[in-house]
Amino acid sequence: MWVDYKQLDNLLTAEMWKSLLEGEGLPAKILPEGDILDWSETSKFRLLVPKGREHVADEILRKL
Repeated sequence: MWVDYKQLDNLLTAEMWKSLLEGEGLPAKILPEGDILDWSETSKFRLLVPKGREHVADEILRKL
């Protein structure tokens, strides 16, 4: 199961966050807000991490 971790302003930012977390070994997904058929590069996106692993994402961010 996946849980929301962060809301991001656009696709580029979402992909950067996803790459950062996955580079540290934490799986991540990005999904557009609202209807998936209406998304664009400037839509808001949600960053999801596995349930119970939010603390790992927090630790990765602390290292920055």
